[in-house]
Amino acid sequence: MPGFTGRQAEVEELVTAAQHPSNELVIRTIDGMPGAGKSALAVHVAHRLTDRFPDGQLFVRLHAHTPGQTAADPADALAAMLISIGVDPRSIPDGLDARAGMWRDRLTGKQMMLIMDDAIGHEQIEPLLPGAGGCMVLVTSRRRIAALDGAAPLPLGSLSRTDAALLFTRLSRRTATQAADTEAVAQIVELCGFLPLAIALLAGRFAHHPHWNLPEYAQEFSATHDRLGELAAGDRAVAAAFDMSYRALPPRRRRLFRYLGLHPGLDTDAYATAALGQISLPQARHELEALYDDHLIDSPSTGRYRLHDLIRAYARTLTVRNDPPEDRDAAQGRVLDYYQYTAETADDHFTPVPRPTLRTEGPAPTSVPAVAAYQPALAWMRAERANLTACIHHATATAQHVRAIRLTASLAAHLRHQGPWDEAIALHQSAAVTAHRTGERLGEANALSELSRVHHLVGNQTATADLAQQALELYRCLGNRLGEASALSQLGQVRYISGEYETAANLAQQALDLYRSLSNNYGEADALVSLGRARYMVGDYAAAGNLAQQALVLSHSFGEHLTKANALSDLGRVWDITSDYAAAADFSRQALDLYHTLGNRLGEANAMSHLGRTEYTIGRYAAAADHLQRAVDLYRTLGHRLGEANALSDLVRLQCRTGEHASAADLAHQALALARAVGNRHIEANALSDLGRVQYLIGEYAPAADLLQQAVMMFQEVGDPQGEAETLNTIGALLTETRHPREALPAYQRALQLARQVQSPLDEAHALEGAARCHVSAGDHHAGLAALGRAVDLYQRIGAAEAPAAAQYLAQLQTEH
Repeated sequence: MPGFTGRQAEVEELVTAAQHPSNELVIRTIDGMPGAGKSALAVHVAHRLTDRFPDGQLFVRLHAHTPGQTAADPADALAAMLISIGVDPRSIPDGLDARAGMWRDRLTGKQMMLIMDDAIGHEQIEPLLPGAGGCMVLVTSRRRIAALDGAAPLPLGSLSRTDAALLFTRLSRRTATQAADTEAVAQIVELCGFLPLAIALLAGRFAHHPHWNLPEYAQEFSATHDRLGELAAGDRAVAAAFDMSYRALPPRRRRLFRYLGLHPGLDTDAYATAALGQISLPQARHELEALYDDHLIDSPSTGRYRLHDLIRAYARTLTVRNDPPEDRDAAQGRVLDYYQYTAETADDHFTPVPRPTLRTEGPAPTSVPAVAAYQPALAWMRAERANLTACIHHATATAQHVRAIRLTASLAAHLRHQGPWDEAIALHQSAAVTAHRTGERLGEANALSELSRVHHLVGNQTATADLAQQALELYRCLGNRLGEASALSQLGQVRYISGEYETAANLAQQALDLYRSLSNNYGEADALVSLGRARYMVGDYAAAGNLAQQALVLSHSFGEHLTKANALSDLGRVWDITSDYAAAADFSRQALDLYHTLGNRLGEANAMSHLGRTEYTIGRYAAAADHLQRAVDLYRTLGHRLGEANALSDLVRLQCRTGEHASAADLAHQALALARAVGNRHIEANALSDLGRVQYLIGEYAPAADLLQQAVMMFQEVGDPQGEAETLNTIGALLTETRHPREALPAYQRALQLARQVQSPLDEAHALEGAARCHVSAGDHHAGLAALGRAVDLYQRIGAAEAPAAAQYLAQLQTEH
């Protein structure tokens, strides 16, 4: 069929269905929105199957949506069909049943293809069907004809991008020879919503103007405010096709269809539709399904409905024509109220610490989904996120400033946990500017605080500190102590990231004191977590564990809550560094499960990283590699450079263990670049130490010594005795190989002192083993045996991967002496 393009899968499905036994009747209903190409598909398939049906083909117009005509009466259609197969008009009986009987009789034993085009429903089709035999019936309809017995449906949506572009180039008789032409065609068919009728109309117009330029034509069509008006040619128009479907609706359904065009987002559900149309939830569900059956809306997933772009434009045009401005504003106001109320209710589950709020008491929408528990709230927020963002943009564009600020605040925690963070930054920046301009000082402080948190996540610590300080000053001016505590906590995070752990601890303590004075248990638990992390980084693991445990106990009353997950994760880190690996793995897995339940992807990445580190320490290298790589991938997806650097550091250490030195060197360079990019001296020290270890292992001793010495100095600067001890152990190994063992002994002895100071058994065992090897090399076998015996005891007690090799070395020494 000339001009027919694409639909290969649908064509093959129908052609395959035609290969049926000669005594079997095959019925297929092709349904779809106006302009989807249903009739063109049916005719194309009929041409393909000419030889399959030797008794002919019959095309029957049923006129369900033909302008100026009523839908065909089945009795009249039967008369026309009987005449078309050679029955004398004078022989055609009166009455539907008699004509249907004659039709079935005349088709007995025949093999015919029947196309029944533009049907209104099963009542119109059933009398026209052959009784049995080798016929095939293709029914096209804008409605889903579910009640037609024996019929298999074939829904027809828009064309694929490729097929849409090919259709345009064929009908326009113009080949896209340059990249600009290809891009223009892609833009045109997208603006047509990949709808065949719309594409055909534009292509036909373009074909009659051989001197028109494709990119200019695309730009002109993109800029027009009346795309439906552009999509017209003679008596064919997209809007006209839509009109016939619209006019067939009952008045109440017409009104709801028009209002759906006012929805700010791209899809809807029954709850939002109930608010928009000011109808009950059961009514909304019924009307949406009816519009779906009429192909005026689509249903991309269970319970969700979407208007095609051109139908949306058509519905909006109808509202301007039919509904007063005050009615349109009221409808949009109801749906915005619904989204705002539900989002704020859901948001209560995502924030570890209650925030200062702009909320005002008001009546709840009549119908609201169940978001009173975490999982339903998370599912709702994920499903409606794009709509909420669209509502924010609509509120901003229509100068509904307080609404825009509140809606942005309701999305803040979800965006922080789920990303993407560039979108969160743009929304909070807009909210802060709007609040400042309109004098909403609490809204401004909240937006600045949230903006600071997101900049913290992407590693922009200068902006994080500046924004948190601005928020702190605003909260203090307003006398808002809850906001002040939140801002102090955020400033503490900034100092923590930059390696200023004592300052971070001081700010966390101030926040903790404020939360306790406000009897705010959520804030208190969160501040305990922050304080514990600062203590961990300076090697005070006993205090860090105690603070995390306090936070965990306090958070048990919150249920499944982010603070609880954070406390579990931190306890896993503490137990890992103090070498209780079974407990460390257990806490990390609990944290991972809870983060996953909460939908907190950053938390999942952190827990996977901690678990991977524990696993490689006890020699479970394959599991460790899997967890660490998944953590790296998730950090990269989120754009969390600090977390990525940490996980890469652990991967470097794992690959050093497994002999993958070239890969380890590459990862160490990546971690170092990330640490320097975010300005974190502590992570930079780790990366320098890792890179120095790799260089030592591949025999590049001079650069290794320089890198390791830099790392020691930096660990001393940031106050991390554990990192210093670990690096000194590597320096000891390097000196043992490149100089006399006596020169390595001081490095091991200093590492031993630091490891015992911070109670890190693994580092202590490494130092003892290194010192033992120095003693043995220097001829002091007694001291060597004593140190190595203590190292083996420690390795075995904590279940470290080094235990078997160290025990074998000890047995060898004992045998020799």
